[in-house]
Amino acid sequence: MLDHLARNWWVLALRGAASVLFGIGAFLWPGITMSVLMILFGAYALVDGIGSVVAAVRWRHMDDRWGFTLAQGALGILGGLVALALPYVAALSLVYVVAAWAIITGVLEIVTAVALRKVIEGEWLLALAGPASVLFGVALAVMPRAGVVVLSWWIGAYALLFGALLLALAFRLRRLALPPVSRRRATV
Repeated sequence: MLDHLARNWWVLALRGAASVLFGIGAFLWPGITMSVLMILFGAYALVDGIGSVVAAVRWRHMDDRWGFTLAQGALGILGGLVALALPYVAALSLVYVVAAWAIITGVLEIVTAVALRKVIEGEWLLALAGPASVLFGVALAVMPRAGVVVLSWWIGAYALLFGALLLALAFRLRRLALPPVSRRRATV
């Protein structure tokens, strides 16, 4: 296995380079990156929705709950069409979902901290985490375009890190593929 990986080190290097280039692109063009990701999501949701509708129709005689699968498929188709037709709207929707989640989670963290104040010490840490979550959610809701950019940057940062790790592994494997004499020269 190791021999096979070492001989094909260049495949990992190509993957790593592609990931690094994608990461750089995500930082340079966050709007385009998010649009492309939403289009890919839209295609996936559309295909998945169609599959669910087909499954529901086929199972309608065997399962009393086939209507739930049909509804899931219809929502998938609708979500897919929206993401394909309006990728920026889909990206903004994602940002608003994250904002709502952060606000609700923050409020619940504050409530939990107040309830726990008589039970444990240090609940103030949770009480501080709550307002931080609420502020993050409000900031996303007030500046959703910035949220789209930041989301693209996070994806880009992941791609850069992943690509760098693959490149490091590829060049390490390349050294293993070298003949023993060349390997000694490569490490000097």
